[in-house]
Parts: sequence; C-alpha cells; structure tokens
Amino acid sequence: MNYPYTTQFRQALVEWFQEEQRDLPWRHTKDPYRIWVSEVMLQQTRVDTVIPYYNRFMEKYPTSESLAYAPEEELLKMWEGLGYYSRVRNLQAGVREVVETYGSKVPDNRHDISKLKGVGPYTAGAILSIAYGKPEHAVDGNVMRVLSRVLNIDADIALPKTKKIFEEAVTALIDPAHTSEFNQGLMELGALICTPTSPKCLLCPVRDYCTVFHEGDPASLPVKSKKVKTKNLDYDVLVIRDVEGRFLMEKRAEEGLLANMWQFVMIERVADENSFSKAEQQYGLLLDHALAVPLESFKHVFSHLKWLIDSYLVDALQVPEQLPKNTAFFTKEQIEQLPMPVPMLKIWRKIN
Repeated sequence: MNYPYTTQFRQALVEWFQEEQRDLPWRHTKDPYRIWVSEVMLQQTRVDTVIPYYNRFMEKYPTSESLAYAPEEELLKMWEGLGYYSRVRNLQAGVREVVETYGSKVPDNRHDISKLKGVGPYTAGAILSIAYGKPEHAVDGNVMRVLSRVLNIDADIALPKTKKIFEEAVTALIDPAHTSEFNQGLMELGALICTPTSPKCLLCPVRDYCTVFHEGDPASLPVKSKKVKTKNLDYDVLVIRDVEGRFLMEKRAEEGLLANMWQFVMIERVADENSFSKAEQQYGLLLDHALAVPLESFKHVFSHLKWLIDSYLVDALQVPEQLPKNTAFFTKEQIEQLPMPVPMLKIWRKIN
C-alpha cells in the first residue's frame, strides 16, 4: 500500500476520537462480553435505538453465565423490537460456548473467537481490538466508506470479496498502541462526518490525508452496486377475539424468518379469495365477517422482502375444541409476556 500519510492519519484519527467520541454506555467498559453484546445489537440498528436495549439487557444479563442459560422466550422478549432475531439466538449460543468451553473467558485470539456461533470477522476484530487491545481489523460499512475515500479505493463494496481489500488496509494502517481508539475512530468518523451523502469534509480531522478530498469528489466513493429487488408479500392479519375477550395467537416455526416469535393469524392475500374464510378453514373457526373492524394498513420492510399488511379485529362466533398445534387464545396480560415481531406489536398497540 503506497499511502504516504500512515503516521499522520493514525495520530489525527486517534486524537479526534479521544476528544470527540460520543458518550455511549458500551464505551465505559473493557469487558469483552459486554462489548460483544453491544456489537451484535449495533448490527443493522441505529445507535440511538440500541442504547436503551443495551442498558436493559446488561441489567438483566450482567454476566455471560446469566445470558448463556436464559430461557429463549424471555430472551426474545428482551430483544423484541430490535429485529433480526437470529442475532440474539446466535449470541446466546456463542456465549454458552464461551461459558462451557473457555471457562467464561471470551477468547483473546482471532482463531478461537471466530469459531464461536455468530462471530464473524468484524465482530471478532471489534472485540479483540476494543477489549483486548489487539491490532486486528474490524471492517464494517462505515470503515469501508471512510477508507475508500482516504485511500481512493474504487472496488465495489457490495461484493463480499471486496472486504478483504479493506481488512488488509486496516491491518496496514492500524495504530498498534491505540487499537481500540483507531478502530472505533474509523467507525465514528463514518457515522458522524464521512457520511454516505454530503460528507462533512470541512469538519474532518483526517481531511489533509484524504486522497479523494484532494482530488475533489469524496461523494463519488464508495462504489456500491444496487441491491437485488425486494420481494413483496401481501397479508391480511386477523386479530381474532373469543367470547371471553382473549385473542388467538400462533407461534412461528422454529427455523426461518422470525423463528419462535408469536403472531396474530396471518393469511397471505390472494385475488378472488376471502382471507376470513381461509382462516375459518385453517383454524376451525366461525368468524363474524360482517362486523370485522379495520385496524392498521402498513408495510414492514425486511432486508430481502416487504410485508404489505392490512389488519382487522374480528370476533369468533365459534371455536373448535382442539386448535392447531402452536396456536392458542391468550388474555391481554399473557400477550404482554410473549415475544412478538414489530408488525404484530404495531397492531397490538392499536388494539390497546
């Protein structure tokens, strides 16, 4: 790497981070377990959203042992609203492995830590550099954006193979005496200054060492090809109430999207088919179609698909003695204890 400003870049970045870093709860610890939790929460999620979740989570599970053996339904309830629920399942599996295999001590080398469930190259590097002071790369989207501009790298950051280029760049640049501040500084710079559009170059602490700034067009990088088009799925969500005022809930499958979360009855909308009639056949119910009350119509976007939801409150006039597996009527108080995905929480708030 023929970059002439390595020393100056390191110093400017580290000094800026030490002076200007945001006061975030996970920056008050060097405990690798707590840093691990914060890094998993921060994947795909805004910092402001994560803060209250992190504080509640650490209060509930202050040690790796307390998380390792927590009941899954309780854990999902603690994570409720953060989305991407496979993250917390993998986190628990990895933490349990640390407790059982490593005597509750998170491994301090990339070889061992990378074998833990859910720990990829970025999370491994973040824990090793922040908690243990190891000069290891931790490359996320912010880091790729910053370094694509600083080093004038025009490789497509949407391609998985491109990450290797940036990992090698961080390895060459990282300040071995300040690994935590350097890696967090790159992330912070990307979050606050070197943003995707309209980067704040005049406020940038490493502007003097930024190749693309001197060439005049920082916003032209990074190169990022378009994502695959999102698939749309249309659903009618039926909040079915029995004569006792309880609501019908169904537990999703153990694998796949939103595994083991609870939901109201979801019927995929098909032209010329009545969702209420389909629900009656599927669950053995008799519903009061005529008095169904429209609730919310909204879309919910996942990384790869979009749910287009119309929801209704409808009374059950007749309920079978035996409901399908993983399906039951619950009181309002019981529903409050169930882990539900964000679209169901939105509908539940409307009901309340």
